[in-house]
Amino acid sequence: MQINTDLLIIGAGPFGLSMAAYAAHWGVDHRLIGKPMEFWQSNMPRGMYLRSACDWHLDPIGIDTIEHFLKTKGLKATQVEPLSLEFYLRYARWFKRRKGIEPLPLHVRRLDYSTRTARFHAVNEDDSVISAKNVVIAVGFKYFKYLPAEIARRVPTGRLSHTCDFVDFELLRGKRCLIIGGRQSAFEWAALIGEAGADEVHICHRHGSPEFKTSDWSWVGPLVEMTTEDPAWFRRLPPGRQQEMHRRLWAEGRLKVEPWLEPRVVNDTVKLWPRSQLVTCIQRPDGALAATLDNGKTLIVDQVIAATGYRVDIARVPFLAAGTLLKELATQNGSPKLDKHFQTNLPGLFMTSIAAMQDFGPFWGFTIAAPASAQIIGNLFWPEAKSTEQQDNSKPLATFARESRRQAGRAD
Repeated sequence: MQINTDLLIIGAGPFGLSMAAYAAHWGVDHRLIGKPMEFWQSNMPRGMYLRSACDWHLDPIGIDTIEHFLKTKGLKATQVEPLSLEFYLRYARWFKRRKGIEPLPLHVRRLDYSTRTARFHAVNEDDSVISAKNVVIAVGFKYFKYLPAEIARRVPTGRLSHTCDFVDFELLRGKRCLIIGGRQSAFEWAALIGEAGADEVHICHRHGSPEFKTSDWSWVGPLVEMTTEDPAWFRRLPPGRQQEMHRRLWAEGRLKVEPWLEPRVVNDTVKLWPRSQLVTCIQRPDGALAATLDNGKTLIVDQVIAATGYRVDIARVPFLAAGTLLKELATQNGSPKLDKHFQTNLPGLFMTSIAAMQDFGPFWGFTIAAPASAQIIGNLFWPEAKSTEQQDNSKPLATFARESRRQAGRAD
């Protein structure tokens, strides 16, 4: 079976859902393929909380926001913040229903381009084929987990997991665990593992331990909004200024962990080992691991978890590696080279989410950027989107979206 469409969106996470909503808004023939919010449901633990607030929504036209969702439930932001994973997934399901988004719940096995037809062809896991004039790849973090080689080679095979692969904490009830990393995920996994009944949880990291302090993300929204009005502003910055942006975001994310974690990790179960690294990890005859740190301390544990984040390497996307596009795709440091509309050097092929961080800034690893991506890509495809803005007193789309939100509020 073959499906023909003008636009194929691969990935049904936040960025894919936003893109599909914007395409539907402008009546564009499109297909969204992917299992909705799959990574969030399968690779994040129950009981997890997000660092974002209610203003980080999915709607490119600013109507079906988290605030609007709360109104339908008779709730206020103060009643749901910090946002739980379960709450955010409920919002995403509501958003999907409101927008009439019906993804094909399949994985793409291979993506090719035919010069004969001037179309992309996605071969899916059920052997169906989608032929599209344009493709937006919005696969998020799924394929980019980062396991440093120096850690992987020190831990016996089968005893090291990345945080995204270890989310069933019942497996550690009555056991001992070492978490390597010092950011939010390390501390949150430690809290949840301890609460699941682990005997000991150790956290080691090379730097000092972060503060339990609320992160300030208020400056991120205006920068993302500025990108909808001037998509190339970040790439025009001198390298030093770009690094300042990265450092500022790094400081908020690395030097602080949310204060609601403090009472959950400052206890007898969780032990912090700042300014330390794993140097050896040997399996003992009883099956336990003897993990020795560079401070001379040896910890006896049953599992090692790497809270080491994500790093883009576009060659690790399976459907690209299996197809014909990868050898033609221009990359730098593992990331695709994108123009100001998220288009790769292959006309009609677009990439967003974390894969766009190199050219659009570090905030593209956050869900706040999902609606902005949809707007920017959509305004290239659909000139009527821009003309609508111009008819509205030439206001930028971000302003148009804000006014749409206010109108929606009045309608409610």
